[in-house]
Amino acid sequence: MALTQQTSPHARQARSTSQLMLWVIVLTMPGLLAQTLFFGWGNLINVLWCIALAIGAEAAVLRLRERPIKSVLKDNTAAVTGLLLGLALPPLAPWWVSAIAVISAIVMAKQLYGGLGANPFNPAMVGYALALISFPVAMTTNWAAPMGLASAPGFTETMGIIFPGQQTTIDAYTMATPLDVYKHDITTRMSAEVTGHPTFGDGIARGWEWVNAAFLAGGLGLVFLRIISWHIPVSLLAALVFMSLAFGTNPDQYTPLSLHLFAGATMLGAFFIATDPVSAATSHQGKLIYGAGIGIILYIIRTWGSYPDALAFAVLLMNFAVPFIDHYTPPRTYGHKKPRRGLASRTEAR
Repeated sequence: MALTQQTSPHARQARSTSQLMLWVIVLTMPGLLAQTLFFGWGNLINVLWCIALAIGAEAAVLRLRERPIKSVLKDNTAAVTGLLLGLALPPLAPWWVSAIAVISAIVMAKQLYGGLGANPFNPAMVGYALALISFPVAMTTNWAAPMGLASAPGFTETMGIIFPGQQTTIDAYTMATPLDVYKHDITTRMSAEVTGHPTFGDGIARGWEWVNAAFLAGGLGLVFLRIISWHIPVSLLAALVFMSLAFGTNPDQYTPLSLHLFAGATMLGAFFIATDPVSAATSHQGKLIYGAGIGIILYIIRTWGSYPDALAFAVLLMNFAVPFIDHYTPPRTYGHKKPRRGLASRTEAR
């Protein structure tokens, strides 16, 4: 059988936005599974609720703007925004908090700027930050207690807590996050006493280390499949490690590095949120700066700020800096040599 021979270059068709977003959804499933196993049905219910809201909100705005609905919704970006918010919000947060966060993300942070590709800020983090600032009590008192510390509510009971129903029973199932417990208790106690709190368990933080490990595994899958590059997550985590080793090595005064990495939303943020291709930096050098900035701001707010986990604020603050970063770190144009900088460029100019 004769084979058809073709000369190079052999171009490959790029994966569509829809395919990339589907891979993101698939690779968040290990983290969602871990959340469900260790903290009950809340995050799964939130994810389904937020995805439905995100798709509905985007369809409504597209209709008002007289834009095609079906073709836009097929890119799956609205579903990913809802998914990320469902993963990030407290598992037992009231339905209206999730609704406000999702609608703000889709309508204010995405569609009002023109839709996909035009939004300067990460939509999911805009919705999360707005909910956190507007409803601090609802956003900080509805974290589910990890498995083993309380009898987790069943699916029906969880639905009754999130949606109108058994709101009076919520105190039996909730507990502060490990970062919150450590941040506030270390001011009056020693490290050994603080980590004796039931929420820390026998490991780093009961349940939370497995959730972060699951998101880390999914994030490495994104890198392996080349859906994201390694630059942002590696620089973010490296900056967080550097700041912790440089300023917070005394566990009797500062949150330990292990908690920074595996007791909050660090892995979800590093691989699935900070790597948003629209609101993040463009070039490899720019991504390194962008990720490092998020890691530094994240540590500063966690350590000296008012919020125990401030990923949303760190991402949004660096979104502000992206135009500046992109201006000074442009990618090299294909076929052109890398421009000389510093004294060499000044000498050539003369």
